[in-house]
Amino acid sequence: MFERLREDIACILERDPAARSKWEVLTCYPGLHALVLHRWAHSCWTHGWHWPARFISNVARWWTGIELHPGAVIGRRVFIDHGMGIVVGETAEIGDECTIYQGVTLGGTSLYKGTKRHPTLGKGVVVSAGAKVLGGFTVGDGARVGANAVLLKPVPPGATAVGIPARIIEAAAEGAAEDASVKRRFSAYGVTLGDDPVAQAMRGLIDHTAGHEHQIALLWAAIEKLSAAKPEGCVPTDAQTKEDFDADHLKQLMR
Repeated sequence: MFERLREDIACILERDPAARSKWEVLTCYPGLHALVLHRWAHSCWTHGWHWPARFISNVARWWTGIELHPGAVIGRRVFIDHGMGIVVGETAEIGDECTIYQGVTLGGTSLYKGTKRHPTLGKGVVVSAGAKVLGGFTVGDGARVGANAVLLKPVPPGATAVGIPARIIEAAAEGAAEDASVKRRFSAYGVTLGDDPVAQAMRGLIDHTAGHEHQIALLWAAIEKLSAAKPEGCVPTDAQTKEDFDADHLKQLMR
C-alpha cells in the first residue's frame, strides 16, 4: 500500500509544477485522496462486500468531489488533477500512467447489467477537462481526448480526439520529424503539437476571405483614383449610360 502511495506522490510531483513537496501532495490533493479511498472500496467490492464498498465510495465523493465506482479498475501512477466533478462508471478501466482532469465522465450508453458499458483507457492516456467518454470501447495507449470532447468511438494508440462528437486526429507517422523527446514529454490538458484539421481548414477559409477583401479594397481605391483623374468637361453622350461611360473611360486610362 505504501509503495503505491509513494508512486502516486512521485507522479504528481512529476506532472504538476504547482506541487512543491510530498507533504503538500499528501495533504492537499483530492485526486490522491480519491484514489487511496478507491483502493479500499475496490478491495471490498472484489471480495463481495458491495455495501461497504459503495459507502466508502460515497464518503470519497463527499470529501473530494470525485465519484469513482468501486467496481472500476484503476492502474498505477494515475494522476487525477483538480478532479472536481469526475465520474467513473462501474465497468470502466483506467490504465497505468493516465491523467484525468476535472469534469471528466467515463460513462456508459447501455443499461444492460453484466455488460461492458464503460470505456477502457490504455496506458498513458490524457483525458482533458470536461471530456465525456461514453461507451464500452477502448482508447489506445498514449491517446489524448481534448477538452469538452464527446467521444463515442474507439481511439487508436497515439491519436487525439477533439470536438463534439469527437473527431480522430491520427498520430504522426513513424519516423516523422517530431523530436523523440517531445513525444515522450508529458502534455498538460492533452495539448499537442498537431491541430484539428477542421479548425485548420476554417482558418484557411478565413485567411482566404480576408485576402479577397483586401484586394477588393485596393481595387476600389484604384477606381476612385482613376475616376478623379477624368478630364474636365468629359461627359457621357446621350447614347451612353453613366456606368458604360465610366467603364469605357476606365479602360482608356488603364491602357
